[in-house]
Amino acid sequence: MTEDVEAGRKRPGLSRRGLLGLAAGGGAAALALAGGGGYALAAAQRREETASGVHAFFGTHQAGITTPVQEHLHFAAFDMMPRSDRADLIELLQDWSYAASRMTQGLEVSATGAVGGPSEAPPDDTGEALGLPASSLTVTFGFGPTLFENEDGDRYGIRDRRPAKLQRLPAFLGEDLDPTLSDGDLCVQVCADDPQVAVHAIRNLSRIAFGRAKLRWSQLGFGKTSRTTAEQQTPRNLFGFKDGTANILADDTKALDDHVWVADGDDPAWLAGGSYLVARKIAMLIETWDRVRLGEQERIFGRDKGEGAPLSGGTEGTAPKLPGLDAHSHVRLAHPDSNGGTRILRRGFNYVGGNNSLGRLDAGLFFLAYQRDPEQFIALQRKLSTDLLNEYIRHVGSGIWAVPAGASSGSYVGEALFRDA
Repeated sequence: MTEDVEAGRKRPGLSRRGLLGLAAGGGAAALALAGGGGYALAAAQRREETASGVHAFFGTHQAGITTPVQEHLHFAAFDMMPRSDRADLIELLQDWSYAASRMTQGLEVSATGAVGGPSEAPPDDTGEALGLPASSLTVTFGFGPTLFENEDGDRYGIRDRRPAKLQRLPAFLGEDLDPTLSDGDLCVQVCADDPQVAVHAIRNLSRIAFGRAKLRWSQLGFGKTSRTTAEQQTPRNLFGFKDGTANILADDTKALDDHVWVADGDDPAWLAGGSYLVARKIAMLIETWDRVRLGEQERIFGRDKGEGAPLSGGTEGTAPKLPGLDAHSHVRLAHPDSNGGTRILRRGFNYVGGNNSLGRLDAGLFFLAYQRDPEQFIALQRKLSTDLLNEYIRHVGSGIWAVPAGASSGSYVGEALFRDA
């Protein structure tokens, strides 16, 4: 649903600005929202046939956090345009929510879609996902610190509603951040089991944003490096080790309430049911790592490379005996028992961007972490300052965003931020 900001009315479909954005962004200017019923019906039938691969967009929490981790990622950070106003921001979030609610169900961004509009006008949808199932697509939105206030001031009248904990992350030892791969007013995390479905989502959301927000940076990822359900096998990172063995799982309600979801009593009230997202692009020095002895690799991680068992004994699921591990091993330093019980929900992906100018592999981990309080990540990252793994990795990109709770049907993500503001 989209809303007439002045009158407070809601109407179905993309706003006129959203449709004009599609046209200006390289396609999709058909303003009629009716029609295309045959294609919508076909998509609905595909959705029914692949019900296990469909995740609801509307709900208590945004999908894409505790959802079973998919195989592919397309993450994008956006900045609002300099002359945009409060109405532009609200309308953009409405348009994005409407389009995301359709795409996650295997539908096109509007009823006319890729082929249902007039032949003399660009189509509303780019069409590369036609015939493909929903592929477990999730779309998750977040708000960065600069959305609330930047060098231009309080652009959208929400400065006093900024979460006190939503601050740009402090500098960490050894990081070498690229500003062109960091931060952003808004972020969109898209995950799917088909890379074409994921790219289609970001491509069309970018077009809808035209004139109101512009892409700041983006990242493709593949091969999940953590799990969120017990049924999923623990995946491996590009160093060849199992990753995320002790991750918080979707059915661990208490752990989620304690460590991931912002509670009703937390400040601010509008963020209750949401979370804080930290993204870090971590380059891996692949060629250097590949020359390290197996025994040394295992000592650095604190786990054996085959089974994933802690070097203190047992199987992958055995709780590590921390005194039995190197004091600076990754597992020992990151373990909750070494950090006052602190835990985060990890949702990372591998990435490979070809080779750099030196002929080395441009590859690494795109690390995503959800937590109730950003201090959880900050404390863990500071603890890892003496991690043996640091010799083989470099943090090159970073960002933090407040991720609102899920939207109810007919509303939009972030609506509570603007309510009574």
